[in-house]
Order: sequence, then structure tokens, then C-alpha cells
Amino acid sequence: MAPSLKIIALAAFETLRVSLPTIVDAARGAVSAEVCNERLDSWSRQLLNEASIYLDVQGREHLMPGQGYIVMSNHQSSYDIPVLFQALRIPMRMAAKKEIFRIPLMGRAMRAAGFVEVDRQNRLGAIETLVKMHERLHKSMSVWIAPEGKRSRTGCLGPFKRGGFRLAMLSGMQILPVTIDGTRRTLPAGRLTVCRGNTARVTISAPIDPASYGPERINHLIADVRDAIELHLPALPSLAT
Repeated sequence: MAPSLKIIALAAFETLRVSLPTIVDAARGAVSAEVCNERLDSWSRQLLNEASIYLDVQGREHLMPGQGYIVMSNHQSSYDIPVLFQALRIPMRMAAKKEIFRIPLMGRAMRAAGFVEVDRQNRLGAIETLVKMHERLHKSMSVWIAPEGKRSRTGCLGPFKRGGFRLAMLSGMQILPVTIDGTRRTLPAGRLTVCRGNTARVTISAPIDPASYGPERINHLIADVRDAIELHLPALPSLAT
């Protein structure tokens, strides 16, 4: 088997290894946030090991113990998610489009585990889901949102969508800007060739409180979060917002 296909196959195996027990737990009504945290840590650590991704993390001093955030980062690769789990090392779930939750059994397990279902046609429903998750699981649970909405094929920072910022304003959670650089060299968007041995540089910026902006200044909030993320990216031309 070619090296890239072997790594992808191992990643798929690791995903099934942690997903199947959670599906069983969800069917029994016995999903534990702590157990899910352990499984996600094991999954992300193993994916980085298999792809020989080395981490260079700056800014962990900005993380407050026991504090939950809406984590916003740039998005360059499928490896961004495991990199974030290992770089931040905080309880975290992802916001995912509703179509993924329609997969039989998987959707129920994801909801039970605390993943946030985002329906772009029902913004209020997504906000309600986020708020309920934050209350039901634990105040220290964070949620990752990619404000670009999709992976960048060029490495440039794309336009930011407003949805995640509205979620942040109404949830009462602070935004944690995070910059990821290097995952695109491991697995670019739209490719199936994994290049092992790269370094992923992760820079955690100071949290930004949406409450200090208010709905009427959402554009300023978006600009400040974008600036914090873009500050630590290599000097590349950025797409217009």
C-alpha cells in the first residue's frame, strides 16, 4: 500500500475506533463527556503520530483553566482538528453542518457527545443548540468554529462568515483566536497525498469578549478576530472580506 493511502487508512481506522464505542454509548443513553474527551485526545494524538506532525505551540498562557471558549481558527487542512486538540489540550467539540448528523446512529452519538449541529437555514436553532450544549455538558467545554466555512486551497485567509460571531454574542462565551500554519503542507485541501514530517505551528491569541462589542459592532468584532488570526500567518495576500 502506498504511504499516503496507508496513513489515510490508519486515520479512518482510528476514527472508527473511537466512534463505534460512542455510538454504542449513545444507544444505551450512557455518553460521558469525560470519556469522549479521552477518546478525542487518543484519536487526535494517534493521527498526529501517524503523519509525523510536530507541534510548535505559542500562547498557551492565554488559556484560563476551567474556561470554555468559542475557538476560531483559520482552516487549511483536515489535520487542523487533531492539531487543535493536541495544541490546546482543552475539552472541545466542533460545530458541524447538519447533513453529518443525518448519518444513521452517528448523528445521535455526535449530539450526545456534545457536537454542535449547525443549520445554515436556521440560525436561531444553532444558537439554541450551542447554549444547551454549554449548559448541559460543562462550562469548561469549548467549541471550534472555522469562520471561513471551508478549507483554504491557497493558504490565504478567506472571507469570514457571520454565523459563528452571532453564536458567540448570544452564548456569552469568549472567542479564542487561534492561528494554524503548516497543516496544509501535510494534507492540502482537495488532495489525498499525505506528506509526513512537517511542523504545525499553532499560535493562541488573547481571548476576545463579544459582549464588549454588541450586535451593532459585529463587523468590528469580525475584523479584530480576523486580525488576530492573520497576524501570525506567513505573509501571503489575503482575500477581501
